[in-house]
Amino acid sequence: MKIDWLKPLLGHPGPFATLCLDATPSELAADRDVGGRWNAVRKELAQQKAPVAVLDAIEEVVLRPTRVPGPHGRVVIADETGVLVDRVVNNPPSASSGSWEAVPALLQAALAADESVELLKVLVDRAGADFLRAGPDAKVHSTFQAPHDEIEKTSSSGIKRARIESRAEDSWERNAQAVAAEIERHVAETDPELVLLTGDKRAVSLTRAALTAPTADMLVEVPGGGRGPGVNETAFAERVSDALDSYRERRRERVLAELRQELGRESNAVTSVDDVVAVLARGQVKELVLAEEYGTSPGRMNGRKLWIGPEPMHIAGDRSDLEAMGVTERLEELPATVALVRAAVGQDAGLTFAPEGSVELMDGVGATLRWRDDGTPTEVLASMSGDDRRLH
Repeated sequence: MKIDWLKPLLGHPGPFATLCLDATPSELAADRDVGGRWNAVRKELAQQKAPVAVLDAIEEVVLRPTRVPGPHGRVVIADETGVLVDRVVNNPPSASSGSWEAVPALLQAALAADESVELLKVLVDRAGADFLRAGPDAKVHSTFQAPHDEIEKTSSSGIKRARIESRAEDSWERNAQAVAAEIERHVAETDPELVLLTGDKRAVSLTRAALTAPTADMLVEVPGGGRGPGVNETAFAERVSDALDSYRERRRERVLAELRQELGRESNAVTSVDDVVAVLARGQVKELVLAEEYGTSPGRMNGRKLWIGPEPMHIAGDRSDLEAMGVTERLEELPATVALVRAAVGQDAGLTFAPEGSVELMDGVGATLRWRDDGTPTEVLASMSGDDRRLH
């Protein structure tokens, strides 16, 4: 899972207000509207001594409609400089909540975002395409009109009919190529995780054939959608939801399969808090993996603390370790999970939550690596030691 959306938090000393809000429209949520839910959380934050200016800045953001249909949530993180993060997530929290603390509630925010997919939805027909970009900034709509307009076949017979039909087929193919080029332009500009293609069957087939890697590799077809009237929106939404569920599962399993494989090879992966801290401090981490419990409930690692410095890769188990590196100012002790996620954000690593039983993790934490050298910790000694108390 991408966590680069948390980067605006780096360099801010805090404290932070973190809001996890049910942003579902009231007619679907069967309770008070979004404003009412926010007002209840605002009172909680005020009781925690969050400044009025911070609360006003959050309110200005959350009262703007997301224009996202169906149930969804919103994660907002702010400090005294203003709103730093505003992200729409697919699944609303079970209960809206807020915290005013020295560090942002990164785990809760990231776990909510784990259910989101940055999606480019493309609805095509033989004349063009509609684009819907669903992601952290809700949705952006745009329309592309393909250049060739001879798309209708004829009821005439004979040579004239064959000629018209040939021109129509040619127009369909050229339009599909133009739409494919436009899709690839959108992908290059917006960097989605997944491209969902739907619409006229013939146009979908021709467009998909015209796409090149890497766009073609991130494409999934979902039947039942379209640009014109007559679409069964409820049935189509269910198919989209199923496609996203499948993608999220594949996304998680790709990381966990790599972690299991590399741990088995004693190669490009590590596990345990100490070893993950070591590779984070060296900028080696490709994907940080945390036991899912750390985002949902108090866990065995949640009482542990780590030390950080002003730079994202300043992370250590003890203050003296940072001081030995020459880092002597702006040192701070943070909950281990928060410090780990902060360091992962700083080196553009991803974050994956591992469900219970999916992979063995010492201390409930592991990482896959971009590279390995002689200074990289090895798991062989831990695996031979018989110390299974820290294994998940």
